[in-house]
Amino acid sequence: MSATADVNTPHATSSLDNGGQPGPETETSRPGRNGASHAQIARRLLDRPLPPGYREEWTRLFARPASEEVDHDALTSVLIFRLGTEWLGLPAASCQEIAEPRPIHSLPHRRSGAVRGIVNVRGELLVCVSLSELLGIDTEAAPRAGERITAFRRLVVIGTAGGRSAFEVDEVHGLHTFDRHGLGAVPATIGRAAASVVTSVLPWNDRAVGCLDETRLTELIDRSIA
Repeated sequence: MSATADVNTPHATSSLDNGGQPGPETETSRPGRNGASHAQIARRLLDRPLPPGYREEWTRLFARPASEEVDHDALTSVLIFRLGTEWLGLPAASCQEIAEPRPIHSLPHRRSGAVRGIVNVRGELLVCVSLSELLGIDTEAAPRAGERITAFRRLVVIGTAGGRSAFEVDEVHGLHTFDRHGLGAVPATIGRAAASVVTSVLPWNDRAVGCLDETRLTELIDRSIA
């Protein structure tokens, strides 16, 4: 009686189909949460449109000559941003946060004109400096012919030896990874203040991006705050 009952149960019958192998309802054909099988879900993922820039990035990779090897140790990332008409790059590791502009509260008896005041970033009071003042950059300069400048001001928060500080920029492009071997020399026409912090020039989108030295910038900010 017990053996007959075991054989007639649905679970026992399905386990004996195909010589002990899984029945016709396999893992790939079993309905998913929305009624679609796992195979259909996988096919939809593979058929979805490519993300922007994906095809171009791989095209550049495969178009590179076989003899041209990538030195991964020479790759580095910077945050590219704009002050006036000048594009600058700051090591990504030193950038801790990008935020919307906040009210700047002036400080009484401030010694340096580069210190604009303090800002509240998620409950933390940070000294806000004028990077354009520190580097001697004219933010009122007219754009180049045929170039449109759209202001999307942002607050960049960086870490310094004495804590964290912030400065406003006119636009943030984002992170950009490049090979340090492609950097150029700083032109002699650059101002003295900027020359003390800008160590190289990065060719990017038909522009010259001045790459800032993190240590020198930190020292410059700390001196202005002291």
